[in-house]
Amino acid sequence: MLIAFSMPSFAQDKTEKPKEPIKPALIVIDIQKAFLPMMSSDKDMAMEYINALIELFHKNGYPVIRVYHTSEEYGVTPGSDGFEFPETVKILPTDPKVLKTYPDGFNKTELDKVIKTKGSNTLFLCGLSSVGCVLATWIGAQNFDYQAFMVKDAIISHNSQYTKNVEQMFDAVTFDMVKLIVEHAGR
Repeated sequence: MLIAFSMPSFAQDKTEKPKEPIKPALIVIDIQKAFLPMMSSDKDMAMEYINALIELFHKNGYPVIRVYHTSEEYGVTPGSDGFEFPETVKILPTDPKVLKTYPDGFNKTELDKVIKTKGSNTLFLCGLSSVGCVLATWIGAQNFDYQAFMVKDAIISHNSQYTKNVEQMFDAVTFDMVKLIVEHAGR
């Protein structure tokens, strides 16, 4: 018996499309008062990195987009104290705000529209949970053809080792790398 395998031929496209310049946006996910107490002990360091990222993006004129999880089941609804980010977070009232009810910040929300309105194509994700909503939003970003990166030390979960695993598995970028990219984007 002879079995034949047919391999499809893939023609290489000889004409490369010009690379679009990097237009970054920072996506700050679910750092709400109701959820922070559930996070591991490294949350204080992560919050410092998140604030440094927010300042970096503001200073360089790039968008900071806030994503909030809302859940009536857990009492985390707009207007409740637990729904809000801590007062120590350096967001501005003008930073766009997106509400979500699923882990993925893109699922049935206006996040894609907000990002496109801001003209961004490269996303840096921070917040919580590294094994939940940050990871789901990172996957969602791929579905919308964004270049997306988690920021090392600026994501948190209930278990520090899980966060380290996610950072390693998904090649999280360091703050210094984000700073280099943001300070030189569009030049």
